[in-house]
Amino acid sequence: MTDAFISLAIIDASAIFDYFVANAGYLLVFALMVVESSFIPFPSEVVVPPAAYLACAKGDMHLAGIIGVATAGAICGAIINYYLSLWIGRPLVYRFADSRIGHACLIDRAKVEHAETYFDRHGSVSTFIGRLIPAVRQLISIPAGLARMHIGKFVIFTGLGALIWNCVLVALGWWLSTQVSLDELYDAVERYNSLISYAILAVVAVVVIFILYNAFRKKK
Repeated sequence: MTDAFISLAIIDASAIFDYFVANAGYLLVFALMVVESSFIPFPSEVVVPPAAYLACAKGDMHLAGIIGVATAGAICGAIINYYLSLWIGRPLVYRFADSRIGHACLIDRAKVEHAETYFDRHGSVSTFIGRLIPAVRQLISIPAGLARMHIGKFVIFTGLGALIWNCVLVALGWWLSTQVSLDELYDAVERYNSLISYAILAVVAVVVIFILYNAFRKKK
């Protein structure tokens, strides 16, 4: 099973979706989320929403269980990226990003630089906020490892961010189970995913503005 879903991960998201629907279960949710958060990033939207959809349609899984195993998988995958970055260092990270293997894993220099810039700007809290932002979510663990962020703080921030994101995706899967058929699910997830991402970015922006406002007011 491992070889199958890893090979699917580097093909396309729709292949992962089809494979997951055919083999859905807690173990597969966990395994795919580990991969999604580590060295082969792909959209978690093709795992968690269909899991919630199938839980509602078939009753083989529970929504709370899906949130739990998906969040645990995301944390494990993030820890893999964290320690790999910490151990091999910045030069080898970028060399990997420039390699064919890195490109096959959907990682390139621009994505790593973007994640590192985001971490430099926002500090440790970026591992929380970054889990809610597309194109940063899967790779924010790399600059955290390069900066040798405290592992306990890293796990807490990463876990909270992953928990919130997975709750949103489970809610989407639950809602879609009342709106569309299984054949229409992938297209529906694709359609609503961008809207969810924009909504979360708006919420993050409001939170940041509120924090800055309080900090400025106390300083005055």
